[in-house]
Amino acid sequence: MTRRFVRTWSLLAAFSSAVAAFAQADDPSVARRWNDLLLESIRNDYARPVVHARNLFHISAAMWDAWAIFEEGPRPWLHENEFVAVRDVEAARSEAISYATYQLLRHRFRGSPGWKEMEPAYRGLMLELGFDPDDDATRGDAPSAIGNRIAIEYIFFGLTDGANEVDDYENQWYLPVNEPLVPLEPGTQGILEPNRWQPLALDYFVDQSGNIEIGGYPEFLGPEWGHVRPFSLTPSQRIDHERDGDAYPVFLDPGAPPTIGSDDEGLFLESFEQVLYWSAHLDASDGVMIDVSPNSIGNATIPTDPEDFAAFYDRFEGGDAGIGYQSNPVTGEPYPVQMVPRGDYARVLAEFWSDGPDSETPPGHWFVLLNQVGDAIGPEKRIGGTGPVVEALEWDVKSYFSLGGGMHDAAISAWSAKGWYDFIRPISAIRWMAENGQRTDPDLPSFHVHGLQLLPGLVEMLTEDSTAPGERHEHLGGEDGINLGKIAARCWKGPDYIFDPATSTAGCGWILVENWWPYQRPTFVSPNFAGYVSGHSTFSRAAAEILTALTGSPWFPEGLGEFEASRNEFLVFENGPTMNIRLQWASYFDASDQCSLSRIWGGIHPPCDDLPGRLMGSIIGPQAWSLANEFFGEPIGSCPEDLDGNGTVGGGDVGIMLADWGCAGDCDADLNDDGLVNGGDLGLLIAAWNTDC
Repeated sequence: MTRRFVRTWSLLAAFSSAVAAFAQADDPSVARRWNDLLLESIRNDYARPVVHARNLFHISAAMWDAWAIFEEGPRPWLHENEFVAVRDVEAARSEAISYATYQLLRHRFRGSPGWKEMEPAYRGLMLELGFDPDDDATRGDAPSAIGNRIAIEYIFFGLTDGANEVDDYENQWYLPVNEPLVPLEPGTQGILEPNRWQPLALDYFVDQSGNIEIGGYPEFLGPEWGHVRPFSLTPSQRIDHERDGDAYPVFLDPGAPPTIGSDDEGLFLESFEQVLYWSAHLDASDGVMIDVSPNSIGNATIPTDPEDFAAFYDRFEGGDAGIGYQSNPVTGEPYPVQMVPRGDYARVLAEFWSDGPDSETPPGHWFVLLNQVGDAIGPEKRIGGTGPVVEALEWDVKSYFSLGGGMHDAAISAWSAKGWYDFIRPISAIRWMAENGQRTDPDLPSFHVHGLQLLPGLVEMLTEDSTAPGERHEHLGGEDGINLGKIAARCWKGPDYIFDPATSTAGCGWILVENWWPYQRPTFVSPNFAGYVSGHSTFSRAAAEILTALTGSPWFPEGLGEFEASRNEFLVFENGPTMNIRLQWASYFDASDQCSLSRIWGGIHPPCDDLPGRLMGSIIGPQAWSLANEFFGEPIGSCPEDLDGNGTVGGGDVGIMLADWGCAGDCDADLNDDGLVNGGDLGLLIAAWNTDC
C-alpha cells in the first residue's frame, strides 16, 4: 500500500471503529455524491484553506438554493427566483442540484492541477445520474435550466465578493516586511521585524561565495480576506484597520498577540518556547507512555480570560486541562484504556489534522467528519436532533449549507486577523531567539533578554565541557569550537535525519536551535501565511458548535468518534507509528481541541495563536447555525415551548414548567422573558399544545 494512498484513505476514513457498523449509505443523496467529488477536487488542488472554505460554502449554498426553490417557505441564499411548482419535487431537486454543482465545479477547478483527473469525474457523475453534461440552457423552469442559472449567479457573485478570484486570489497590496527564510540554512538569515511574518523560500541556491540566491517563494495566502463577503458575520463585528494606506478589516478582532517590545513580551517568548518543548515529545522511543482514551483526554473547558491561557496547557508534558470522562456519556459504559507512546500519539495527531499536500484542508476535513457522522446516525436523521425524520437529501443540503457558512466565516475571521497582525511563525521565532542567545543568566556568555530560557536536559548552551569527546554536545561544537556559546535543544531533529521515510525516523536529540524545524516535510515546512490566529482552531471550534447544533448533541454517535492510524503505515514523511494508534473523541469539541493541540506539537502554532482562534470559532458556529435556520424557513427542533426537546409540546413540558414555577432570573421555562415563570408562560405553553416542533 503506497503512502499517498494511505494518506488519502486516512482522511476519507476520518474515524473507523466507532462507525464500523454504519458504512456509507447504500443510496447516498445526490448532494452527498457531489460533495464527495468536491472534497476530492480540493485534495487534488493547491492547499488553500481560505479558497476552499469559500468553495465549500458557495457550492453548498448553490445546492441549498436548488433545493429550496421547489418548496414554499425555505429561502435561497443567493438565487432570487420565486417558488417553482413541479410534479416530482425530489427529481427536480436532484436535477437542479446536479447542474448547479457541475457547472460550479467546472468553473472553480478549471485551473487546478487536478483538473485533468477531476473533469471526467464530473461528467461521469452527470451521465450516471442520467443528465446531459452539455446542456447549458438557462431559459425556462426546467430543473436543469434553474440549476444552470444558479451556477451562473454564483459565478458572477464570486467575481465581485472581494476574494479577487478574477486574478486567481492574488494579493492586491499586502507585502511582507521580512526577507524570506531559507529553512535548510541556519537561523533566520537576518530577520528585520521579529513580530512579523517571514516568508519561506524553498527554491534557492548558494553561489561560490556562499551567498543565498532566492529563486522564489509562495506569497502570503489571503491577507486581505477580511474584504470577502461573509455569511453570518455582521458589520458590527468588523473593525477597520489601516496600514500604509491600505484597509485591513478584521472580524471578531481578538486584539494583538503578545509581541516583542510590548508589556507582554514575556508571553511571546514563553509561548514559542512551549513549541520547542513539545517538539521533544516526537520520539516514540523515549519510554513515555500515556493513556489517549477519553478516560484521560477531552472534556476541557477553554478559558476566556487571556490571563488564564498559559495555565490551560501542560507546558512541559504536553496536552491541556481536559479531565476526560468517568464513563461514556451516551452508553454509560467505561472507555477502555489505551496506553501508547506519547511520541506516536503526538506525531499521528500532527499528521492527521495537517492541511499539507493530499488534504482536503481543515474546512474540508470537517465535511468529511460531517458525512461520517451522518452515516453513523443512519436513517433516523432529525435536523437539530428533534422533530420529524428527514430524507437524506434534506439532511445533506441543510448540513452542508450550515457547515459551509460557518467554515467560510471562520476563514474570513481568522485570515482577517492574520493579514492585519501579520504574526511570526515558530520556525522564525524560535530560530531568532536562538540567534539572540540565552536569557537565563546575565553572567553567562550569549546573554540576551530575548534569548531562550536555559533548562538542563532540554535547552542548554554549548560549552567546552558539553562539547568534549563523549559528551552530549560533542557533535555540535563545530570546527575549532566555532559553535561554543550557541544554544542547543533536545527536540525533534528534523528531515535531515530521515533517510528513507518508509523505514527511518528522525527521533529526538540535541541540535542547534538555529536549525530547528517543525514536524513537517522539507517541501512544506510551514503554511504560507501568518500565524495569529490559528485557522485550525477557528475552523474546528466553529465546526464543533455546528455539528452539536445540527445533531442536537455534543457527542459523537454512541459517544465515540475514532480513527485508527496503522502501525508503520500512517505517517508520511517518516516511518510510524510504532503501534496502531486510535485517535478518540467523545464529543465534537474534544475533536476540535485535539486539532488545536496538534498544531503546537506540529510546530506550526504557539499557544498564543490557539485559544483566540477557538474563541472566535465559538461565536461563529452558533450564529452561522442560527442564520442557516432562518433560510430553512422554520424553527429547527426548537419551539420555545418544547422544554423537554422531544419535538412536541405536551405534558412533559408542563412538568418542567411546574418544576420551574416561581423561578426568577434566567429560567428555561420563562417563555415571555419577563424574568419570572408564572401564568403568562403557562398560557403560551397551552397555546402551543400538541405543536410539532
